[in-house]
Amino acid sequence: MITKQSKIYIAGHKGMVGSAVWRCLESSGYTNLIGCSSKELDLRNQAAVVDFFKSETIEVVIDAAARVGGILANNNYPYPFLMENLQIQNNLIDTSLNTGIEKFIFLGSSCIYPKLAGQPLKEESLLTGDLEPTNEWYAIAKIAGVKACEAIRKQYGKDYVSLMPTNLYGSYDNFDLETSHVLPAMIRKFHEAKLNSHAAVQLWGSGTPMREFLYVDDMAKAVVFAMEQELPEHLYNVGTGKDITIKELAEIVQGIVGHKGTIHWDRSKPDGTPRKLMDVSKLKAMGWQYQTELKKGIKQTYQWFLEHQNTSNEIKL
Repeated sequence: MITKQSKIYIAGHKGMVGSAVWRCLESSGYTNLIGCSSKELDLRNQAAVVDFFKSETIEVVIDAAARVGGILANNNYPYPFLMENLQIQNNLIDTSLNTGIEKFIFLGSSCIYPKLAGQPLKEESLLTGDLEPTNEWYAIAKIAGVKACEAIRKQYGKDYVSLMPTNLYGSYDNFDLETSHVLPAMIRKFHEAKLNSHAAVQLWGSGTPMREFLYVDDMAKAVVFAMEQELPEHLYNVGTGKDITIKELAEIVQGIVGHKGTIHWDRSKPDGTPRKLMDVSKLKAMGWQYQTELKKGIKQTYQWFLEHQNTSNEIKL
């Protein structure tokens, strides 16, 4: 039985998702939250993770820790995106099982689904086709985590649930142009171009792919919702159920930032998956749905970026 005093460990509590979950839990009255930075606890180190769990009386684990990045980072660093994510999640999942933790929330990504899966993406589409090549390393790791939680649920009857968010954005996002996702990269590019006399901005691809975006505070509320419920299935998509083209997104970000220059699309660069719209009907039927509309969320994210420019370029686990 989870109470407001239950000890909840948030792995990755300094990252975008983990910090949002921490804020959401605090505002909901939870008083016994714990987290360790990657410097304090290397989640890739199995022995260190086991020692940490043995030293704490943890009741709930929320796994928001991962090595993350966009197309460029996934293409350039396939091995660490596969191996480090496997190490992090396997250590957390296996140690949670072996120390008797009954409630585990595993966070993944919509990239686990096949590149050409039917739209909107249903949970049942998992493992029905080939993955998108530009992020398959990360996807394979996350699929392994989903199946591990499913196996524990099936074999041991523990309440291990996987949540697959769509593209997330918000406070504490990564704005480094080498490793960031599309929305924060756009915010930084348009902002810097505005400061540079509204210079032209070059963006990857054709602008035609369609993407769905969820404000990270809404994702945090979904995590807390899943933690507080006994959900009947092991895998749930989390998103808005609405998408727009990358070109439309660029125009929205450009308008919010106040950039007056032109946009050039570099069609020699990959587009990635043509469309990734999530079917969120299962979680919605259980009682959760998003609250923050895209323009409002982007305005809040840009304001956060302006206030934290000197510290927003780090990847935090």
